[in-house]
Amino acid sequence: MTGGKEEKRERVREIASEHYQRGDVLGWFEALYKEAAGDNEVIPWADLEPNRYFRRWVEEHGLKGNGERALVVGCGLGDDAAYLDDLGFDVTAFDISPTAIEWAKKLHADRKIKFEVMDLFEPFRGWTCGQAGSLRSGGFDFVLEIYTIQPLPIEMRQKTMDAIAAFVAPGGRLVVVTRGRGDDEEVDELPWPISRRELAWFQDAGLEEKSFVVYPSDEDDEPERFVVEYSRPAN
Repeated sequence: MTGGKEEKRERVREIASEHYQRGDVLGWFEALYKEAAGDNEVIPWADLEPNRYFRRWVEEHGLKGNGERALVVGCGLGDDAAYLDDLGFDVTAFDISPTAIEWAKKLHADRKIKFEVMDLFEPFRGWTCGQAGSLRSGGFDFVLEIYTIQPLPIEMRQKTMDAIAAFVAPGGRLVVVTRGRGDDEEVDELPWPISRRELAWFQDAGLEEKSFVVYPSDEDDEPERFVVEYSRPAN
């Protein structure tokens, strides 16, 4: 596909709208990756490098993995998973799109990252806090969510945040990177930015906000980015 990023985003909106009209709010991700046919430039967020706002946050906060178990939500082609691997985490990453996961496995075949096909709302046994399974206590020490809440219908937002929060083990952390908006600011097209009021739902899900950083966008006509760190009490 030729054209600029906005044209690519418009094609994403078209595919998403087609699936929404059929009542399939998740199937468009696989449709997009299949249509890309191995060309990452078709996918607006597939830069083949870690998210620059998360990387800036990491550099400012000195994040190190030290062998901790990390999970990347909606990993796409695995660029952020690879970055966490570089930082020393034991990384698992999932996406609902089988095509994206196969693509990610090929791109990062030299790494020990565990890539899985999974629906956020139907997590594997042992992946969430409070479930018995192969992971101690259930959940992960570090969970990363970047731009995966925004493209889902706004009416699913709290359900989505609850599902993401459940991956955080006792004593674990979650970092969320999102386009931000004011609490009373209207949104009219995908991807729908997230307000601070909406982000408070993570606290309703049992997490504590540790830091909230706002970065100005480095693109014209793009909203500022929120990078928020949460933790789950150890007890």
